[in-house]
Amino acid sequence: MMQQQVAQYINKEKLFSQEEKVLVALSGGADSVALLRILLSLGYTCEAAHCNFRLRGEESNRDETFVRNLCQSLAVKLHITHFNTQAYAVEKHISIEMAARELRYNWFSEVREQSNCSVIAVAHHQDDSVETMLLNLIRGTGINGLLGIRPKNGNIVRPLLCVNRSEIITYLKQIEQAYVTDSTNLQDEYTRNKIRLNLIPLMQGINPSIKESLARTSNYLNEVAKIYAKGIDEGKKRVLTEEGILINSLLNEASPQTLLYEILTPLGFNSAQVEDVFQSLSGQAGKLFISNEWRVIKDRELLLIESTANQDKATPPTLTFEEKEYTPDFVIPHERGIACFDADKLKRPLSIRKWRQGDTFVPFGMEGKKLVSNYLTDRKLSIAVKEQQWVLCSDEKIAWLIGERTDNRFRIDDATKRIIIVTFN
Repeated sequence: MMQQQVAQYINKEKLFSQEEKVLVALSGGADSVALLRILLSLGYTCEAAHCNFRLRGEESNRDETFVRNLCQSLAVKLHITHFNTQAYAVEKHISIEMAARELRYNWFSEVREQSNCSVIAVAHHQDDSVETMLLNLIRGTGINGLLGIRPKNGNIVRPLLCVNRSEIITYLKQIEQAYVTDSTNLQDEYTRNKIRLNLIPLMQGINPSIKESLARTSNYLNEVAKIYAKGIDEGKKRVLTEEGILINSLLNEASPQTLLYEILTPLGFNSAQVEDVFQSLSGQAGKLFISNEWRVIKDRELLLIESTANQDKATPPTLTFEEKEYTPDFVIPHERGIACFDADKLKRPLSIRKWRQGDTFVPFGMEGKKLVSNYLTDRKLSIAVKEQQWVLCSDEKIAWLIGERTDNRFRIDDATKRIIIVTFN
């Protein structure tokens, strides 16, 4: 019987134990209803959680009523919430599908903690895993995307991955258990539905057992992925530093582009972006690639990897100012963190800002102006260091590239009477 098959799968994958309480994500559809009934029949203690996304009008309310009645008849504690899914999607600039996913999983986590449940059981089954495998293949993916849906991800468990939808429907008929049908599952508006309703039937015309074949392939690739993951981890150790990726080390790897893909995709870069980054390795420094939360900068010897979260929150350096009379015996310090100026040549108040493209100054000891960008390039500073360069300004003129070089126009000379000593800590 299917209950025994699921019980064996739960034990084999070590999803949860008999002593643990399970929170079941209960939509009212056949899959989730079967999941709840099977877990209860196996003696597990369950609570249920239902989300009303307010997307299907009366049908959404129908689902909620069905779930309430089902849990009441089974003496199962039920948690229910309502979401304004469309408003959330607009606010976050994401699709309705993604909005519903974020909302439900965030709420499930809250309910799991409040109800003292160990895991959240969702009703993905073998057919869902095959659809995910094909969806990832169509979009473009690495080996992990071909593994389908995994049985456990943190506190999320999927006990029904060992059975298919046909087996689930047969089981519900045998125990005479009703369920509801989401009408959107019968429409091919969404990509996953197109795969379910159009692509898989077409493939079954070629191979009637295509779903079983893909499921076996996924299981085989799961074993291959363990070897692959070990090789990737070893490669990362050889090429990664605290700042980013050593370009020459990466290029010496057996499959540099694959290793680059596995480093960057967890940071939100897609396969096309990874291709662009890889192509930039033989080009000049300076190219910038951005994901939602990270950026990669092609420097001379490194691919710099930086979080974009604090890019606009950089704190200006703390400077201390000391003004005093100038005497001939004063020795100008040659430390990078100290700058000395003729106090009468400076216009107050002084200001601190990041340097900008087009900024110029007259480097100490020179007469002509020089672009700050050219000066920093000549110093062979990395792009990341260049971006963090602050300047001390007198009116609109740069008096000091802080920590680098002062401007010759504000130097101490024989006519100087008072000086300002600026210290950067």
